[in-house]
Amino acid sequence: MVHILLAIIYLAFISLGLPDSLLGAAWPTMHQYFDVPISYAGWISMIIAACTIVSSLLSDRLTRRLGAGRVTTISVGMTAAALFGFSVSHAYWMLLLWAVPYGLGAGSVDAALNNYVALHYESRHMSWLHCFWGVGASIGPAIMGAAITRGMGWSGGYRIISVLQVVLTAILVLSLPLWKSRSDSVKAEAGKPLSLGQIIGIPGVKSVMACFFCYCALEQTAGLWASTFLVLRWGVTAEQAATLAGLFYFGITAGRAVSGFATFRFDDKQMVRIGQGILLAGIVLLILPIGRLTAMIGFFAIGVGCAPVYPSLIHSTPEHFGADKSQAVIGVQMASAYLGTCLMPPLFGVIAAALSVRLMPVFLLILLTVMFITHEQLNRR
Repeated sequence: MVHILLAIIYLAFISLGLPDSLLGAAWPTMHQYFDVPISYAGWISMIIAACTIVSSLLSDRLTRRLGAGRVTTISVGMTAAALFGFSVSHAYWMLLLWAVPYGLGAGSVDAALNNYVALHYESRHMSWLHCFWGVGASIGPAIMGAAITRGMGWSGGYRIISVLQVVLTAILVLSLPLWKSRSDSVKAEAGKPLSLGQIIGIPGVKSVMACFFCYCALEQTAGLWASTFLVLRWGVTAEQAATLAGLFYFGITAGRAVSGFATFRFDDKQMVRIGQGILLAGIVLLILPIGRLTAMIGFFAIGVGCAPVYPSLIHSTPEHFGADKSQAVIGVQMASAYLGTCLMPPLFGVIAAALSVRLMPVFLLILLTVMFITHEQLNRR
C-alpha cells in the first residue's frame, strides 16, 4: 500500500508540472488571438501567483484540518476546472478570471505534498518526485505545440491537459483511504497553527524566503519568456518556439533524475551549490551572441541547474527548522516562491517591451546572484 501511495504522489507531481509551462509555450499564439500586447502574459502569471501565495499561507491550517490527501485532491480538481476555463475563453479578461482558481489550487497542493514528502521520504525521492514535475512540465509544451501544429489551436492544448487533470483527480479520490492508512502526521499534530509573524520570526526563515523568491523568479521568468526570447532574438517561428521551450523543462526533468542519484553522495547544501554553478553556465550561454543552437543549449543548461535547487531546499526544511514547524515554514517558502513568480516575470515583460527581450540573461543573472547570497546566509545560520 505504501508503494501504491508513493506512485500516486508521483502522478500528483506530474499534475503539478503539466499546467506550469503551458502559458509560456502558447503565448506567442495566444496574444495574437486576443489582440493584446505580448507583455500581458505577465498579468495572467501574476494573478495565478498571487492566488497561489494566498493558498500557500493557508496550507498549514488546511492540511491540519483536512489532511494532505484531501487537500491534494481538491486542489487538482480546481486546477482541472481552471484549465478547461482557459480553453473556452474568448476574451482576455476571461483568462484573468480563470487564473484565480488556477492559482488557489496550485498553492495548497504544492505546500501539502512537499511537506508530506519531506517528512516521510528520503532526499532522493524528493528529487525524483520533482523530476516527475519536470516530466509534466516537459509534456505540457509538447502537447501544446502538437495541438497548435495540427490545427487544434492553443485552446485544444489546454483542453487536453484539463482532461488529464480530471483523470488524476478521480485517481486521487480513490486513493484517499491510502493517505489515511499512512497516518497523515500533519493533520494529527497537536497545537495551533503558527501565525505569519511567528513563522517569519524563526531564525533563518527570512533568508530562506528570499532564496525561494529569487529561485522561482528565475525559473518562472526563464520558462515564461523562453519562447518569446527565441522568436524575437533568433527568429524562431512561434510553432517551433512552443516546442523548443520544452528544452528548459526537459533540462529540469533530466537534471532531477540525475540529482536523485547524486544525493547518495552530496547533501542538500552541496546540491544547491552545484545547481547554482550550472545555472551560471547556462546564463552565460544565453549572453553569447553565437546563434540559436547556443541559446537552446543555454535554456537546457538553465533547466539542469534549476533541477537540484528547489527539491534540496524543500527537503532540508525539517532539518533546518524542525518537523513540527516544517509545514508552516514550507507554506511561507511557497508563498515567497510565488511572490517571486508573481512580481518578476511581469517586471521582465515590462523591461522587454520598453527596452529589449535580449536583456533576459542579465535579468536572470541578477536573480541568481541574490539567490546565492541568501543561501549562504542560511548555511551560516
